[in-house]
Amino acid sequence: MAPCLSIFFLFIVTFCVTLTAAAAAGHYSLQTFFPRPAYQSLIKHAKTPKPKLPFKTRYFPQTLDHFSFHPKSSKIFYQKYLINTQYWHKGAPIFVYTGNEGDIEWFAANTGFMLDIAPKFRALLLFIEHRFYGESMPFGKDSYQSAKTLGYLNSQQALADFAVLIRSLKQNLSSEASPVVVFGGSYGGMLAAWFRLKYPHIAIGALASSAPILQFDKIIPWSSFYDAVSLDFKDVSQNCYEVIKGSWAELVAISNQKQALAELSKAFRTCKSLHSTASVLEWLWTAFVYTAMVNYPTEANFLKPLPAYPVQQMCKIIDKSPSGATKLSRAFAAASLYYNYSQTENCFEVEHEVDPPHGLLGWHWQTCTEMVMPMTCSNESMFPPSGFDYKKFAEQCRMKYGVLPRPHWITTEFGGERIEKVLKRFGSNIIFSNGMQDPWSRGGVLRNISATVIALVTEKGAHHIDFRAATKDDPDWLIQQRRQEVENIQRWLDEYYVDLRHA
Repeated sequence: MAPCLSIFFLFIVTFCVTLTAAAAAGHYSLQTFFPRPAYQSLIKHAKTPKPKLPFKTRYFPQTLDHFSFHPKSSKIFYQKYLINTQYWHKGAPIFVYTGNEGDIEWFAANTGFMLDIAPKFRALLLFIEHRFYGESMPFGKDSYQSAKTLGYLNSQQALADFAVLIRSLKQNLSSEASPVVVFGGSYGGMLAAWFRLKYPHIAIGALASSAPILQFDKIIPWSSFYDAVSLDFKDVSQNCYEVIKGSWAELVAISNQKQALAELSKAFRTCKSLHSTASVLEWLWTAFVYTAMVNYPTEANFLKPLPAYPVQQMCKIIDKSPSGATKLSRAFAAASLYYNYSQTENCFEVEHEVDPPHGLLGWHWQTCTEMVMPMTCSNESMFPPSGFDYKKFAEQCRMKYGVLPRPHWITTEFGGERIEKVLKRFGSNIIFSNGMQDPWSRGGVLRNISATVIALVTEKGAHHIDFRAATKDDPDWLIQQRRQEVENIQRWLDEYYVDLRHA
C-alpha cells in the first residue's frame, strides 16, 4: 500500500514472474503475487541523502508484544517518530501519520499536505515509523533473522504501537484533551482506517488515501488491479495498449534464440550482461505498473522523476515510434521514460539492483502471513494472463519462513465482504480518498457508506496524490478534493470541541 508507497508504496507492487521452459512452446508460466511497497522500487533512494525535513527526530521506548504476557513480551525497542510543533499550542489538534512499509522520512517527504494544513489547524504533526522498518527494529540487525523475530511484525501490533505512543505523547505534553486525527496512504491508509475502527477513543477521525481495504479474500475480482493498469494505457491509446500487450510474445520469441541474453542485453542497454529473460519482463512490467500508479497531473519525483501525466507520455513514445520498430523495442522505449526521464542513465541495471535495507524483506513477511492480496491477470489485461495458486504460494512461504499464510485473517479482524456494513454501523469520521487512475483504487471504498464515512473519488487522481504538497500547477479537481478533506476535518474538530465544552 504504498503511497502506496510505500512504497502503496508505499503501498507501494512486486512480481514473482518467471519465464520457464514452457516459454519454448510459446506459453508463459506466470504467477502473480502481491504488492511490494512501491516506495522500495527506487534503489537509488538508499544511496541519496535523506531529505531535510522540518521535523525533530525522537525515539519512543515501545513494548515488543502488546497482546501477551510472556517474559519476552515486555522487551523494549526504540520506535522512531518525527515531530513538528511549530504551529501547535496546548489543546490544539495532533495530526498523526500512521507509518507504513519503509523509512518514515520517505513518507514525511511525500506527505506535504499535512504540512500545508498544519498552520490552519494549529496542529502538531507526528509521523510514526512502522515497527520492523527504517530504524525501528525490535531486534536490531537480527530483526529479519527468522520467524521467531518476524512473528512480532503484523498490522495489529503496529496499530497498538501507534495507540501507546500517541497516549504517552499527549500525557507528556500535558495535553490529553488534544484531539487526534490520523492520516495514511496506501498500506498506511489501511492502517489509518483500521485505527479509527479499533481505537475510536484515541483518534476522532481518519483520512485514508488510496487504501485498498477491499483487496482481500474475494471481495473484489482478483484481476481488478491489472485490469485497471491496462485501462489507464488503453484510455490514452488503443495502439499503445496493443503494443505493450503484444511485446510479451516477442520477448518469448527472442528468449528461444541461442543468443537471447546477449541480444536482450544489447537491446535493453544493460549495464551488465543478463542472466535471465525473466528480469527483462519484470523490468518492463514494473515500469508500466508504477507509472500507472503515479500518473500525476504535474511533474513529480515520488518513485522516480517523471513528467506530468507520464502514461500519456509513454503512449506518445510508442505511438510515434518508426513504423518498422518491433513491439518490444517500442515497449522498451516507453519504459525508459520511467527509468531515465532525467536523462542521467547511460545504461540500465535491469537485474543487478540491490533492494534497500529493511524494505522488501519486511513486506514479504507480511504478505506471507496476513496481507494476502491475490492478484491475477485476465485476458483483458495488457499483461500475459496469469492465475493465483494459493497452495503453491503457501508452500513457498512455508519454505522461506516456516509459516503458513492466514488468508482470511485481515477480513476476520477488520471486516470482510460485509465491511461496508461494519463501517456503517461502527465507523464514523473516516474519509476514503481515491483516484481512478490509481489501480489500487479498485480495492478502495468508492462510495459513501454513511454521512460520516465518505468517499472522495476523482477520475484523474493517482496514488494518494491528495497527500502531496500543493503546487501552483495543481488542477481544480485536486484543489477541490483537498478542500473537501479540510472541511470534513474542520467539522470533526468543531464537533469534538463542542462536546468537550459540554462534558
